[in-house]
Amino acid sequence: MTALLDAYAPTDEAELSGIVADHFRRASPLCIEGGGTRIENTAQGQRLSTARLSGVVTYSPGEMTLIARPGTPLPEIEDMLAAEGQALAFEPPDLRGILGRNGIPTLGGMVAANASGPRRLLAGACRDHLLGLRFVDGQGRILKNGGRVMKNVTGLDLSKLLAGSHGTLAILTEMVLKTLPLLPARTTLICRDLDEAQAVRLFSTALATPFEVTGAAYRDGTAYLRIEGLEKQLTYRRDRLLALLTDHDPEVLDDAATVTLWRDLRDVSHFAGLAAPLWRILTKPTEAPRITAALHTLGGQTSLDWGGGLIWYAGPGEATQIRNIATHATLIRRAGVTGPAFPPQQGATARLQQGLRQTFDPAGILNPGLMES
Repeated sequence: MTALLDAYAPTDEAELSGIVADHFRRASPLCIEGGGTRIENTAQGQRLSTARLSGVVTYSPGEMTLIARPGTPLPEIEDMLAAEGQALAFEPPDLRGILGRNGIPTLGGMVAANASGPRRLLAGACRDHLLGLRFVDGQGRILKNGGRVMKNVTGLDLSKLLAGSHGTLAILTEMVLKTLPLLPARTTLICRDLDEAQAVRLFSTALATPFEVTGAAYRDGTAYLRIEGLEKQLTYRRDRLLALLTDHDPEVLDDAATVTLWRDLRDVSHFAGLAAPLWRILTKPTEAPRITAALHTLGGQTSLDWGGGLIWYAGPGEATQIRNIATHATLIRRAGVTGPAFPPQQGATARLQQGLRQTFDPAGILNPGLMES
C-alpha cells in the first residue's frame, strides 16, 4: 500500500477497491481528498487521497470526448483542451484563493463538487456534460455507468447523482466528459449604480432575449453581462443588448479585460484574503434581493452570479442565522463557524438522502459527517 504523507494514496482502481473493502469490513471511516481546493472537508476518518489516480485515458478532439482519472490536475486538462481549440463549457471555478490553499484542483474534485462557473447560465452545470464514470462504492465494489458518447448513455444515469455528492456515495476513478469548442470572442456590458433588485431585473430582461448571455454577475453596485461567440454574431448581439439597456447607460469592456474580469468573478477573488466565513447560497433570482438585504443586516458583504441564482456572502453569522435567511446555504470557508457545511435535509429529502447512503455506502464510511446534520 503506497502512502502520501499520512494518507492512503492508491495508484490504481484495484488498490483503491481493496482499501475501501477493508474499511467496510471494519466499519472504519475514510476522509476522501482530491486537491483540497473546493471546500473545507471536516469529515472524520483516515485520509485517502486520489492524487495518484491520475492521467488522461483518452482524448478524442474530433468526437469532443475526454476520459480521465480523478487525480488529473484540472489546469493540465484545460491546457490540453485549449491546444485543440476546446474547453470545458461549464467554466469550473478555482477556489484556492478564497480558501487560502496551495493545492492543485483536480478533475475528480470538480465532478465531486459539480463545480460550475458563470457560464452555467447557458451551458449548464458540470453534471450536464458528464457522459459516464467508473467508481468504487462504500463496499469496495468497482462499478461503472454511462458511456463514451451521448447516444450510448442508457438506463439510470448515476453520473448526475454522483456529481455533487462530495465523495459521500462513492470514490470516482474514471470520468467521461463532453468538451465543446472554445468561444473565439467575448465582451462585457457594464451597468453601474444599481442595487440588487435593479440588477436582478436587468438580468431578467437580458436573459429573456435570444442574445445568449453567458454571464450575469453583480458586486459593489455594478452589474456585468457577458456575451461570447463569433465576432460578427458578437457585434450584432452586443448592439441589440446596448439598445435594450440604454436607460442604464452601459459601458463596453473589450476582449482581454473581459477574460480577466470573469476569471476573477468565477473564482470569487473579491472575497479572497478575508478572514470572514464564506457562504455559497442557491436561490431563485427573484429571492436574491430579499436574501441579500437580510444578510447585510448581519454586517457582511454579498455578490451575485447566475443572474441572481447564486449568492456569495462573506461575513459574520452562525449557521442557524444564515440558514434562517437562506435555506440552501453551504459553508465554503469556516473561519470559526461550527456546524454542518451543507444545509440539513428534512422530510422526504432527508429520507431519500438516507436511502442513497444506505445503498451506496451501507457502513457510512465515506466522508462521514461532511453532508449530514
